[in-house]
Amino acid sequence: MSSLKLFRTDTVNGGVIEVASRLAEVEADVQGLVEAHMETLLGVRFLASEYGTGPVHGGRIDSLGLDENGSPVVIEYKRGVDAGVINQGLFYLAWLMDHRAEFEHLVRDRLGVTAASQVLWSGPRLICIAGDFTRYDVHAVREHRRSIDLVRYRLFGSDLLGLETVASVRGGMQVARRARRQRVTRAAADAQSAAMMELAGAVDEVLLGLGDGVTRVERKQYRAYQRLRNFACLIPPQQTKVVVYLKADPKDVDLVPGFSRDVSGLGHHGTGDLEVQLRMPRDVERAQDLFRASYAAV
Repeated sequence: MSSLKLFRTDTVNGGVIEVASRLAEVEADVQGLVEAHMETLLGVRFLASEYGTGPVHGGRIDSLGLDENGSPVVIEYKRGVDAGVINQGLFYLAWLMDHRAEFEHLVRDRLGVTAASQVLWSGPRLICIAGDFTRYDVHAVREHRRSIDLVRYRLFGSDLLGLETVASVRGGMQVARRARRQRVTRAAADAQSAAMMELAGAVDEVLLGLGDGVTRVERKQYRAYQRLRNFACLIPPQQTKVVVYLKADPKDVDLVPGFSRDVSGLGHHGTGDLEVQLRMPRDVERAQDLFRASYAAV
């Protein structure tokens, strides 16, 4: 059961009033709400609802989407607790992996040729959204070799929705919170500055250590750090700097020329509107408040 509590401040009497939480009347209410705002809530672009898997397979996938890193996403919903939600989702995920061309055709129709050509088949995801999960569910996701997110929902009052990540695993193995920095080989130093590689390793360690459930996704152009959505994207080290894009709002940050800048509306690899440039070890310490703000933003 969720321990999340929500209170409304009472400015008249100077107290607080608890807003009672509740489950949806029917599963379809949750599905409709998430599908209507999927990119905002989950960082996933909506593709299809109740997608039929054909007469042989005989099923219907609640929602199909494509996340911000290009990974295919199957989303299954349950109003309350349902012991079968994970197995049902994995059943559909297996179907998806066997029908890649069909999925890419769907992406091409909905999002265009470029998105279809960049589908990341090495990292398909299952997101299960339910009223609650058991401890057996949480244990089960860690035993599978798939990327699975368990998300608990609650409705508060008449106009508030809460989403809480209960478990998040990538490829069946969660990335360790504290990753040991990799040694820089002479061959790597010939191509890139050894100092920048070490600096990127320090950033990686800090981002992974921001909290439980942080996972990372490797793409050719960047490395994404996620909770349920991306909160940071680390670009491969350049000769003189390491660049990180964050989900923190640039309008809430005191921008410093040469260190941080607003890249809203500018094209770049990865996600996030705040660019941070790191050139020396002390810049990592300097950027930690921005890293934490971005982590909290998602």
